Amino acid sequence: MATREQRSKAPLVAADGTPLKEALRRSQAVERRRAFALVAPLLVFILLVFAIPIVAMIWRSVYNPEIREYLPQTAAALSSWDGEDVPPEAVFQAMAADMIVGVENRTIGRAAARINREIPGARSTMMRTARNVDAWSAPYREKFLEADEDWASLEFWHILQRESRLITPTYYLLAVDYEYNAQGEIAPRPEVYQVYQSLFFRTAWMSILITGICVLLAYPISYMVATQPVRIANLLLILVLLPFWTSLLVRTSAWIVLLQQQGVINELLVWAGVIDTDGRLRMIYNRIGTVVAMTHILLPFMVLPLYSVMKTIPPSYLRAAKSLGAHPFRAWWSVYFPLTVPGLAAGCILVFILAIGYYITPALVGGDSGIFISNLIADNMQGSSAQLKLAAALATILLVAVLLVYWLFNRLVGVDKLKFG
Repeated sequence: MATREQRSKAPLVAADGTPLKEALRRSQAVERRRAFALVAPLLVFILLVFAIPIVAMIWRSVYNPEIREYLPQTAAALSSWDGEDVPPEAVFQAMAADMIVGVENRTIGRAAARINREIPGARSTMMRTARNVDAWSAPYREKFLEADEDWASLEFWHILQRESRLITPTYYLLAVDYEYNAQGEIAPRPEVYQVYQSLFFRTAWMSILITGICVLLAYPISYMVATQPVRIANLLLILVLLPFWTSLLVRTSAWIVLLQQQGVINELLVWAGVIDTDGRLRMIYNRIGTVVAMTHILLPFMVLPLYSVMKTIPPSYLRAAKSLGAHPFRAWWSVYFPLTVPGLAAGCILVFILAIGYYITPALVGGDSGIFISNLIADNMQGSSAQLKLAAALATILLVAVLLVYWLFNRLVGVDKLKFG
């Protein structure tokens, strides 16, 4: 028989004879596989409807296949061109071959349109030459130059060489109001075309303004709801949540009725004698309309996180601070307010991120001065291939900006401290 010492040194085994450590390891592996199987549908869903579309958007914003696809021989010939003088015969011969194929396949117009976006009028030059090139024979260089003087332009060939690259930053430059000049250098666009930088800044500061107004309105509302008896608090919460049960279009349309110059608010002000008929306030189709309507729509997203935190703060804390001699404001600032910071921070980040990407409300009530960058992204999405790439670049910049805000917020506050409910 084994002694007690021998039995104590013997390895522990499971019921099937497997060593206990091995059996425990297998059990943990099975549990991990079961847990992964439970979250796998969610991961697949996120991958299909979130990750892949974002990657595709970023790829589209830099992918530039038109010249290489529709003028492949020309792109290859230009890769070795030094750019000092009009290209040699080999480049013109390649261009002639590509034009002949492009006319047959009806793709030459797409290549010409791509160059025309960089040099207005280049499409006419290319299409006019393409109609005659089939009847030409080598040498082609002299015939191209005789057909149109634009073929002697170094700017044309520099742009064609640059746009032959499969990956291009062109659309990101346009998205921040820059472009390549005739010398191939990055330079600001003409002032009349500079719209995107100002729109990004407008979107940012108006989103901050809306977030600030939501804080000023939501804090007292949340405090009042949190300090009421349950029956009254539930009624007040229903009033806060009521906008969620109404269509966004209906709410925005209601603000149009209220804020327009012949609307309810102006009529009341005229009736009360505050303003005269000729001095009606313009509160719609501008920044005022956007701020007012979006504040109303996003206010519940600030109230709910604040209320959820305030509800957990015992009222005795404030009473204790006052009983120790603190002024009511000092008691609130030193005791109550720090405890509400997790809910306040959660509401701020939620409202700001929702506001910075909002589309419907600025489009309906913003006019020219109250639209956001998302409205221009939507407009470009409905345009040509180049506009789609510009929209992708704008959307990518907006995405990166939101991620930077989130990163900065996490560094300053810490997302692990947030309380959403």
